[in-house]
Amino acid sequence: MKFSLIILISLTALTFSACSSKEVYKPTVVADDWKHSGSSDVTINGISHDAALVDDRKVLAEGRIIDVTVPQNDKLLGYSNGWVISSNIDGNLTLQNSSDNKKIEKFNLKKSIATASVEDDTLAVLFADNEMALYSLSTKSLLLKEQGDAPIVVNSKIVKPFFRDDLVIFPTLDGKIVIINAKIKKKLRTIIVSSEEHFNNIIYFNLVDNKIIAATGHKILSLAKEEVRLAYDIRSAVSDDKNIFLATKQGEIISLTSDLGQNAKLKFPFAHFLGVILSGEKLYALEKEGYIIEISKDLLTHTVHHVDMDDGYVYIDGKIFFVHDEYISVE
Repeated sequence: MKFSLIILISLTALTFSACSSKEVYKPTVVADDWKHSGSSDVTINGISHDAALVDDRKVLAEGRIIDVTVPQNDKLLGYSNGWVISSNIDGNLTLQNSSDNKKIEKFNLKKSIATASVEDDTLAVLFADNEMALYSLSTKSLLLKEQGDAPIVVNSKIVKPFFRDDLVIFPTLDGKIVIINAKIKKKLRTIIVSSEEHFNNIIYFNLVDNKIIAATGHKILSLAKEEVRLAYDIRSAVSDDKNIFLATKQGEIISLTSDLGQNAKLKFPFAHFLGVILSGEKLYALEKEGYIIEISKDLLTHTVHHVDMDDGYVYIDGKIFFVHDEYISVE
């Protein structure tokens, strides 16, 4: 029997018109309107984990508009080490160099791609059926291939492969972390973050206090000498060099140590957080009903501000929320 994989992307993480509820967040005290916002110079037409597609199919990443044009039928996969990466539904992958828009590399990989990243001469690709592969950028040759379990439905927040020395770490679409040694071309380890059937892809990955921190929408993992897991309904996560901050579907902001011990927790009833920015000693949580909540890192104090914004894609670039054709800066 021919196997056909259909991955349905959850648009609730991208737009805040897709989910309706009778109960919405209604703060009891609202301070003055947020002053650091207004009309943006660009309109967000699509997003990836670390880049956004804007007007004329240009790309916003790392605080600037990159002078490359994403092909008309391509989906933007991301920005990695100076390369804008995109692909079409047939698996034709295009890499465009941000410093030389005439420098283009193409791969015909023959099936849909979820995300990809580049380090030196190595291209790491995570396919939509959860297969992982490494290719040589210069020779286009296949270096390694590993098949994961095909997902049924995934969250839109797909995390690209992570390079660390000789290692390539794949945050997979089925709730795992796969560690590959690119030098010897061998899989070293597979770590399960969570085992839910749906929406179980990794939505957050980072190294915090020398520990691997990974999260799906259902659980968060801390990995060093031991594996620690906790169950949370996670919308998004940010971290500094010691702590992780979760925004949950229950309207909570939770501060955790790198060992996942709880520092503090704040509850905002019925809040639907679209994203969180960590800046200095404060967190800034953008809420669906048109609020930005300014929170101290110890979660002891907070101030709610009203902010004007319309429906649309939400993209975070540094210290700025971009919502469709508007910006909300935290500085």
